[in-house]
Amino acid sequence: MASDGVVVFQLKVWKTLEADVLFHNGDKTHSVDEQKRLAMLQLVKYLQYKFYTDGVANNNYKKKTRTMMDLNEAMAVLNLNISVKFALGVSLFANAILSLGTERHLPLYEAAWRGEYVWIVTVVCLLQIFSCVALTEVGHGSNTKKMRTTATYDPCTHEFVVHTPDFQAAKCWIGNLGKTCTYALLFAQLYTADGTCHGLHGFVTPIRDPKTLLPFPGIIVGDMGEKTGLNGIDNGFIIFQQYRIPRESLLNRLSDVTLDGEYETMFTTPEQQLGAALENLSAARVGIMGEGTNACCSAVAIAVRYAAVRKQFGPSADSELPILEYQLHQWRLFPYMAATCALKVFVADFTDQYLECVERSNSGESIEDLPASVSEIHAMVSSTKPLVTWTCRDTIQECREACGGHGFLKGFLALYLFDICVPSSGLGDLRNNFDASVTYEGDNNVLVQQTSNWLLRQWARVLDGSEVASPYHTVNFLADSADILKKKFRGQDVTNNEFILDAYQWLVCWLLRETHHRLMASQELGEDRFTARNNAQVFRARTLSLVYAENNALTYFWRRCNSRELDGRVKAVLTKLHSLYGLWCLDKHLSTFYQGGYATGSTLADLVKEGILQMCSQLKSEAVGVADALAPPDFVLNSVIGKSDGKLYDNLQAQFFHNSGAMERPTWWSEIAPKPLSKL
Repeated sequence: MASDGVVVFQLKVWKTLEADVLFHNGDKTHSVDEQKRLAMLQLVKYLQYKFYTDGVANNNYKKKTRTMMDLNEAMAVLNLNISVKFALGVSLFANAILSLGTERHLPLYEAAWRGEYVWIVTVVCLLQIFSCVALTEVGHGSNTKKMRTTATYDPCTHEFVVHTPDFQAAKCWIGNLGKTCTYALLFAQLYTADGTCHGLHGFVTPIRDPKTLLPFPGIIVGDMGEKTGLNGIDNGFIIFQQYRIPRESLLNRLSDVTLDGEYETMFTTPEQQLGAALENLSAARVGIMGEGTNACCSAVAIAVRYAAVRKQFGPSADSELPILEYQLHQWRLFPYMAATCALKVFVADFTDQYLECVERSNSGESIEDLPASVSEIHAMVSSTKPLVTWTCRDTIQECREACGGHGFLKGFLALYLFDICVPSSGLGDLRNNFDASVTYEGDNNVLVQQTSNWLLRQWARVLDGSEVASPYHTVNFLADSADILKKKFRGQDVTNNEFILDAYQWLVCWLLRETHHRLMASQELGEDRFTARNNAQVFRARTLSLVYAENNALTYFWRRCNSRELDGRVKAVLTKLHSLYGLWCLDKHLSTFYQGGYATGSTLADLVKEGILQMCSQLKSEAVGVADALAPPDFVLNSVIGKSDGKLYDNLQAQFFHNSGAMERPTWWSEIAPKPLSKL
C-alpha cells in the first residue's frame, strides 16, 4: 500500500537493524528496569545510524517530516517502545520548537533532530537534547484549560519561576521523564508579575544534568513504575519547587513577554492561545494513526498466514481443511483485513494533506482558506485517531483469538550461533503495547467531541444558506442534504461501491440533523450549552464523528481504487476490499438506517449481511496475497506462527525444543518432591 520509495527506505532500516544484535530480543521477559535500559540503548544506537539525515538536510518541512514519519512507522512495527521514545524524545519536541519557537530556539531544534549536544548560553552549560512533552497532570488530562502548573515571570531577574502548587498539579504519565530526559517541553499557565494569567504556554525546560542524569535543584522527578505494556518507556512524574528558567525558554512565536514583563500576543483570547499551543499535538496523533495501521498489518498478516496452514476438521474422516476455508473464520478476519487496507491508504494520503497544511501555516503567508483548512484538518485528526486506534485494538484481539492457543505464545528465543531465531506469536506484545494508544495524545471519547463540534458548525452554515467551510471537501455534500435525506433504499446491489458511499452520505446528514435537533430541544428546555452537549453525545454526536471518519476512509480508499496507476488485477482486489469494509461498517449502523426511515422491512439488513459473506468468499483465494503485501519482513514481524515460509509446525517445533530450559526439571524441584519418611 505504501509507495515504492517508502518501501525501499523502510527495508533499508529493517535490514540494518536485523544485522545488529542489539535489536534482537533475548530468551526471557526482562525486568522493567532492564526493559528501559535496553530501549534506551537501542534508541541511542538507532540515532547513531542517522537514517533520517537526508530528511534533515532538506529544508522542505513536508518532505523532512514525512521522512521522519516513515522512519518512525518502520521502527514502530519492529519495536513500539523505541518508536514512542523517539517520537517523544526527538520528533515531537523538535516539531514543537519549529512551530512555536523562534530563531533563538533553532540551536535546540537542530540538536534535537541530531541527538547531539548544544551549548545553551542562557543556562551556561552544555546539554544533550533528549526530551519529553509535559502536559498531563495528576488531576487533569483532557481538560487542558484547568492545568495548574504555573510559570510566573520575574522582571527583576528576567526569569520564569515554575511551580507546582500541590500534588494534583504534578505532571505525570510523561514518557521519557521517569529516568532519561534532559529537557521537557513544559506546558504551564503563564502569569505576569501583576498576577494576570495569560493561559497555557510552552516552555523548553532543562530537567537533568546530562553528565549525571540527576535532576537540577528545585525539581522532584520520579518513575511511575510498571505498566501493562510499553515498559521500555520510562513514564514519570515531576514537581517543580519555585524552579527558575530563563525568559528565553518561552516558545514565543505566537506570544511573548518583554524584558520588563509586558505580555504581547497575536491572539485576542486565552482560548485561541491554548488552541494554537496544543495544535502541535496533532502531529503526534497523525503519527499514532500511522503506527496503528502498521500494527493492523502485522496482526492480519500473522492471522491469515496461520489460517492458511492450520488445518482442523473436514468433510470426511480422512481429510482436514485449512481454517481459512471456513466461512466463520473468513467472517472473523477478512473485514479486519479490509479495514487495514482502507485505513492504511486513508492515513497515508491524509498525512500528506496534513503536512501541506502545517507547512502553509508555518510559512507565515496570508492564505485565504488557511483557517478553514486548519479547522477541517483538526476535525479529521480528532475523529481518525479514535477510528484507527479502536479498529487496531479490535483487529489485534480478533487475530489473537483466531490463532487459538498458539496465538497466546509469548516467549522469544534467538540462537545466533546456530542461526536460529524463534519468536513468539507476536500478537500478545502487539496488543499490550498498542493498547495505550486509545488514551494517550487525546482520549478517544474526548477527541471525537471536537469533530462533532466542527460538523455542527458546518450544519449551521447549511441551515443559514451559507457554503460549508470544507477546503478538503469532506462535507461538501451537505449542500445537497435536503435531497440526500429524501433518499430511500430501493433494493439495489449493496456491494456496489457507489451505493456504499451514497448510503454513508445519508448517514452523516441524518446524524447531523438529529444531533442538531437534540441540542435545540435541550436549549428550549432551559439546559445550558454544556449540559445540552453532554446529553447529546450517546447515540448522536459520538456516533456522528465516527461515521464521518468512516466516510472519509471509504472516500479516500475509493479514490485510490480508481487510480490510473493501478494494475487491473490489483484494482479488482482493492475494489472487493472496499466493498467489504463498507458493508462491514454499514452493518454496525443498520439500526440507524431503520430509525431514520431510510429502509423498512428486512431487505437492507439481509442484503448487507449476505454481501459481507459474499465478499469474504470472493477474497478467500486472494487473502494470503493481501496478507503478504501488508506484512513486514519476518525479522520485523517476530512471529513463530506467521512466518512467510509457511512452515508453521517446523517453526513451532523449533520453539518448543529450543526454548531455554524447556526440557529441564525446575530449579525448585526439591521444594515439591516428597520428603523421606523419618525413621521411628
